Amino acid sequence: MPAKKNTSSTNNSLYIKRFWIIVASCFIFVFLLFTLLSLGWLGFMPSFEELENPKSNLASEVITADQQILGKYYIENRTNIHYNDLSPELINALIATEDARFEKHSGVDTRSIFRVIGKTIIGRKKSSGGGSTITQQLAKNLFPRDKSQPKIMMVITKFKEWITAAKLERNYSKEEIIAMYFNTVDFGSNSFGIKTAARTFFNKTPDSLKTEEAALLVGILKAPTFYSPVKNPDNAIKRREVVLNQMRKYDYITQEQYDSLKLIPIDMSKYTIQDHTEGYGTYFREYLRLYLNDWCNTHKKPDGTNYNLYKDGLKIYTTINYKMQKYAEEAVKQHLGKDLQPAFYKHWKGVKNAPFYQLTKEEIDAAYNASMKTSDRYRRLKEANATEEEISKEFNTPVSMRIFTWEGERDTIMSPFDSLKYYKWFLHTGLMSMEPQTGYVRAYVGGINYKHFQFDNVKVGKRQVGSTFKPFLYTLAMQEGEFSPCTEVPNLPVTFDMGEGVPSWTPQNADDKREGEMVTLKWALANSVNYISAYLMKRFSPNAVINMARKMGVTSQIDPVPAICLGTPDLSVYEMTGAMSTFANKGVFLEPVFITRIEDKNGNILENFIPKQQEAMSEETAFLMIELMRGVVESGTGVRLRYKFGLDAPIAGKTGTTQNNSDGWFMGITPNLTTGVWVGGELRSIHFRSITLGQGANMALPIWAIYMKKVWDDKTLNIPKSSFEKPVRDMSDRIDCKKFKQEIREEESEFDFSDKY
Repeated sequence: MPAKKNTSSTNNSLYIKRFWIIVASCFIFVFLLFTLLSLGWLGFMPSFEELENPKSNLASEVITADQQILGKYYIENRTNIHYNDLSPELINALIATEDARFEKHSGVDTRSIFRVIGKTIIGRKKSSGGGSTITQQLAKNLFPRDKSQPKIMMVITKFKEWITAAKLERNYSKEEIIAMYFNTVDFGSNSFGIKTAARTFFNKTPDSLKTEEAALLVGILKAPTFYSPVKNPDNAIKRREVVLNQMRKYDYITQEQYDSLKLIPIDMSKYTIQDHTEGYGTYFREYLRLYLNDWCNTHKKPDGTNYNLYKDGLKIYTTINYKMQKYAEEAVKQHLGKDLQPAFYKHWKGVKNAPFYQLTKEEIDAAYNASMKTSDRYRRLKEANATEEEISKEFNTPVSMRIFTWEGERDTIMSPFDSLKYYKWFLHTGLMSMEPQTGYVRAYVGGINYKHFQFDNVKVGKRQVGSTFKPFLYTLAMQEGEFSPCTEVPNLPVTFDMGEGVPSWTPQNADDKREGEMVTLKWALANSVNYISAYLMKRFSPNAVINMARKMGVTSQIDPVPAICLGTPDLSVYEMTGAMSTFANKGVFLEPVFITRIEDKNGNILENFIPKQQEAMSEETAFLMIELMRGVVESGTGVRLRYKFGLDAPIAGKTGTTQNNSDGWFMGITPNLTTGVWVGGELRSIHFRSITLGQGANMALPIWAIYMKKVWDDKTLNIPKSSFEKPVRDMSDRIDCKKFKQEIREEESEFDFSDKY
């Protein structure tokens, strides 16, 4: 019997020894496993530097002068925020729903892990919840899993996330982890991070979200599509109720609050997907995008790589004023959408070959085919090696599409070729508004709708400028000192000898008003008299006028021919607005500037922008030109600013209308703002057939008037109706025509020696 007892005791000792060896081996294995994982020997593990500076694709923001976000450039529409930018309701909703013990653990919650093992894995209760902490979820967001890996590797990945979570807890405070989590999550609807989500779903900032709004957004995180309040509102409201119930359970809200909040309907009236084709300043943002891409290619980060506009979270501070941009786009919509475009339809109703003027059927077909071949649809078909026959068939097959109307987009069935014809009927516009003294561009409207018409009519488009070119010629006359606004010249035809073998050229006036009389230059410019422009061109030369235009910032090609006195050059709204600002800036040209500075994601200034400048004319000449152009508004082609729109501020301006009414222009100058407007068809052959409707005073001037009225009415903009500043030198003898005539008579009498002979 004693021998048997010794054997049993020996076996027990052996079992115990083996048990502890197994336990120790497991601990050693786990220790080695986590050590190897932590060192990165079993696959990628984020380094200390990567934890200190976690990378994510950050959207670059376009910020207006009045600190509004005009738009973004991104791969993921994400903008980071700080903990203080979050509403308490957001934080409470997240913790209550995702990690109630967030403040008590160090990245990994062992209690939750054992609950998952006991209830979810062994007990197979899926409703018992997950074991991932907020910090673990952050680790997964910062360093995403490879979803294609085998299941056994998923276990290893989970261990890596535990290690990463523990490291995050050592490197960051709880507040920083909450903020980082909200910056990394995907809310769907092209919204990455809480700042973008709050703007997309509620048009708010994260710190102003209400409890039910915060609960909705936190609820979306479980499955952004399934719980989308837009696509699946019933699912979203049920999920929001779950979040609110968790907040009640952990005493973040009372039972009474829960009962009340769960009954509030979801309001998606302010839901707007952040898209580069939507919102204000779309044409400006596209122009800026092209410029910034070039900027990024020539500027390097501290690590030696080029900046990336779509990933590096740059802050682009622009000169655009959000309110003024809004007013400019509203002015375009009000005049074109409600007045001019309906008048254009009515004007051409029932006319053969409308809206083309004096084109043959062959020329019209060629215009449509040219539009087809420049379309994205044609390009895609060509890239797919489609034949011309296959392309023609597709373009002539009706399909469902959304088309632009001034009342909003409309669903219809139309062939792509018919849509090309439909869009030819629309009149287009370009508007730019800038401060003469700073060069800051405050509003930029490149067209009527960027989504459907992506051609930029401010910076890219160039059209004949008509009589808006005449101020360059008159400036040259004023600068030479021989002429003043009150100088009288004969309103008679002027003929130019065009050289051997070329017929002579004699410009004609639009009417016979005061023909054959002596008229002042002020009256001539106010009434856009071609005879007087020809008279001045004959006195000077095309090259002299071009040189003056160059000094005022015009860079486009201008042929040195006499016809430029009538405005034949093709120039952009950008060039014309910058040039006309020279008059209000006392003769100094300031290159229009769109950006004040660019910062990196941490607020470090990468570059400041200062406009280039050059003296184009004397201060006195600039003042005389202002007086000349004020005559346009007081009694000339721009007089409807007074009698129709009731604008009583000091305004200098110039209308422009090109041949066949193809282009309508208005350049309006005030002491604090110069704004240029162009209106016309996509092609020069698309226009009104009468000058009453097609002149610049009817097509472009009303947009300027509506815009400026909105600007002046908004007292927060602080743009007064001030007078133009006079030069130090007294100029009254050159602008007071009664006084000027008296002085001329006195000078003539001094040199009248007829009584001596």
